[in-house]
Amino acid sequence: MNLASLVTEHEGGTPAIHDGTRWATWGELRGRAGALASELAARDVGPGARVAIAWPSSVEFVAAYLGALAAGAVAVPLNPNSPLPELSGELERVRPAAVLATGVVAAALAPGTAPVVLDSVPEAGAAPLSAVERADDDPAVLLFTSGTAGAPHAAVLSHGNLIANLRQMLALPGEIARRDDVGLTAVPLFHVFGLNVALGLTLATGSALALEERFDPEASLALATDIGVTSLVGVPAMFAAWAQLSGADGAFSSVRQAVSGAVALPPEIAAHFEERTGVRLSQGYGLTEASPVVTTTLGTGRNAPGSVGRPLPGVELRLVDESGADVLEGDPGEIWVRGPNVFQGYFEEPTATAEVLTGDGWLRTGDVGVVGGGGDLYVVDRRKDLVIVSGFNVYPAEVEQVARQVPGVAEAVVVGRPDPVTGEAVELFVVADTGTPQVTEEEVRQACSASLARYKCPSAVHFVDELPRGLAGKALRRVLRDQLSA
Repeated sequence: MNLASLVTEHEGGTPAIHDGTRWATWGELRGRAGALASELAARDVGPGARVAIAWPSSVEFVAAYLGALAAGAVAVPLNPNSPLPELSGELERVRPAAVLATGVVAAALAPGTAPVVLDSVPEAGAAPLSAVERADDDPAVLLFTSGTAGAPHAAVLSHGNLIANLRQMLALPGEIARRDDVGLTAVPLFHVFGLNVALGLTLATGSALALEERFDPEASLALATDIGVTSLVGVPAMFAAWAQLSGADGAFSSVRQAVSGAVALPPEIAAHFEERTGVRLSQGYGLTEASPVVTTTLGTGRNAPGSVGRPLPGVELRLVDESGADVLEGDPGEIWVRGPNVFQGYFEEPTATAEVLTGDGWLRTGDVGVVGGGGDLYVVDRRKDLVIVSGFNVYPAEVEQVARQVPGVAEAVVVGRPDPVTGEAVELFVVADTGTPQVTEEEVRQACSASLARYKCPSAVHFVDELPRGLAGKALRRVLRDQLSA
């Protein structure tokens, strides 16, 4: 089935999406999505064509997402706040037939990016939303991720993958999502956690969801009171900020559940939030390649500190050693995942896909976990070099490449430093070129800001005389991380 068909039966007059000032109803969303699908079809943008969406989290984004899917196209959500060079590079990778973007971005990207560039979603038309039939393995979404095996890739998620993960979440005990829910999130919709957890469950149940384009703790607290929020979806930094506000207990009195994801939840943040609000804070483990949820503490009746819970119904999980054999109970091993939610592979990258997908369908996550005595999973390490900032993957090579292009930089190495708010922060170690004028930290920062999304930019730049190296000459990131914690 087509993912967009999930919304065809929801009652038209009920609230669906709130994005700042008002509620858009399900009828309005269907009408606008249908109008866009018709316009795309009229411009020969149909099944299998890629449609890039570079809009903030809004009614327009949701209508564009549903309209692209309804036309049978493949939606490619992009960060509208990324620097233009980064957006242009992503567009070159996926070669979209259409780009849907805000006016400034659309104007800047228009030359040569796609045959069709639209800077608005049409108003609702008279025809009802009709979704083109798609097979389970037909691509629905491409999401850029740093992946589990190298530089950023576009992960291919099919209609079947995304719908399977929604069904897996809805199969959890305790009705984690209900038609009468009113959700609130500031997780962006170009991130898989926002797209197929916060928004996806809303599409599946016909509930209501308030979107915040930018997280403002006090404003979101006031909004929660005004609309009677029952469900919160966020990252640890959001819950930490809410717990600091004096009105959190009253504002969240109607909340029946709160879910943290995208990055590890420090136990002290969970404890503080629950103490301040009386709301239990659950968490889970997932990744883009799994659409995204693999495990969760929701519905388990357990909330062991530091645990990410148990696998969703229909998700298989193994912990394996270097040879691919299952480890003994209590021993650490790489987390392997299998199920109908596991992605199709990386767009036009068969080698990278083969590195993470086994012949019998297991996804090698690159994360290391331990299963405790009660069956709860604990993620204890990552084999990859990714730095995860507020749930967003930062691949060191991206930042290092930009830094090395700065005149006066001879070498550059990125490591992640634990951060109580964002989970990790990007730290850059630089060896200056002695044969050129002395480079400054500000010059390095400006170069990164001009070419990289804000969350990828280093929070600190450390100048060192030399980098620690192993016998093969490779820079030892673990030694640099130890220096930061010393």
